Amino acid sequence: MFADTPMPRNDLHIRPFCATDQAAARRLIVAGLAEHFGYADEHANPDLDDIAASYPARGHVFLVAEAGDELIGTAGLLLGGPEVGRVVRVSVAREHRGQGIARALMTRLHEHAATMGLARLWVETNDDWMDAIGLYVSLGYREYARHDGSVYLALELAPRNPHERRA
Repeated sequence: MFADTPMPRNDLHIRPFCATDQAAARRLIVAGLAEHFGYADEHANPDLDDIAASYPARGHVFLVAEAGDELIGTAGLLLGGPEVGRVVRVSVAREHRGQGIARALMTRLHEHAATMGLARLWVETNDDWMDAIGLYVSLGYREYARHDGSVYLALELAPRNPHERRA
């Protein structure tokens, strides 16, 4: 790891979402949106009303990060086809940022993606959300488009087996 890359906390635990995480995960994500945009429309994010039904029940991945018994981060991976995944809902509680938690969540998502045989991940974020863009670029994502205030970045993943060929 690079010297300027913060190491995650020693008490950090990343695990799959479970139903008892619902309220804390929703609250954390909405708080992050409100912080960035100055408000958060409670009805604009229907996937957050039932995270278990929106993600794991549909075969997607949704992870949470905990420190002790406090939920401090989230990250999701939507499967968009046999080889493509979309990163969503990467959020870390304000007081826990800058500690490598988002990077640790993303690393775990990348591990899931590799296990699932995905060839490419992509993410969309606002073009003024510099912390998020910086994180994705530092992880190897490359910008491929900008449109209507959004920036799109993608990461090409290596095959699980170097001798494996993708169609």
